Amino acid sequence: MKKYMLLFAGLSLAMAFTGCKSSESAYRKAYDKAKAAEASQTQVIDTNPVVTETPVVTPVQTRPATQTQVTNLDNVSVRQERVSVVNGTGLRNFSVVVGSFTVIANAEGLQQRLKNAGYAAQIVKNEERNMYRVVASTSDDKATAVASRDQLRASYPDAWLLYNLR
Repeated sequence: MKKYMLLFAGLSLAMAFTGCKSSESAYRKAYDKAKAAEASQTQVIDTNPVVTETPVVTPVQTRPATQTQVTNLDNVSVRQERVSVVNGTGLRNFSVVVGSFTVIANAEGLQQRLKNAGYAAQIVKNEERNMYRVVASTSDDKATAVASRDQLRASYPDAWLLYNLR
C-alpha cells in the first residue's frame, strides 16, 4: 500500500511540474499580435464639441479663529479613551500603553515586569471595551510622552499613546 501511495505521489509531482508550462513562442505570438493591432489603429477625430458643465459647489462657511480647533500638528497618533485607574498612582494627560488584556492577571504580570525594569507602571481599565491597559509612563505634555513611547518601542514595538477622556 505504501508503495502505491509513493508511486502516486511521484506521478502527481511529475505531472504538476511538466503539465502547465508556457512556451516563449506563445508569449511572442501574443506580443506580435498586440503590436500589429496597435499599429493598424487609426486615430479618429471627434467632430462633436465637448460641453462642460460648471459643478455646483457648497459655499464655504467661515468661522473666527477662536472657534477653530487644530490638533495633531506633529502627526503622532493618540488614541482617546475613557479609562479609570485600577492599580497605580494616577494618570496625567498622555500615557504610553504597552499592553492590553481582557484578563487582569495578564495585565498584572506585565505591570510587575515593568516595575522590575524601573518603570512606574499602572493598570487602567476601559469599561467600554472591557480591556485592561498597562501604562508604562504618563506625562502632562505630548512631546514627553512621544519620547517615552519611542524609547519603550525598543522592548515593546506596539506601544501607543493614550489620552484619557476624564
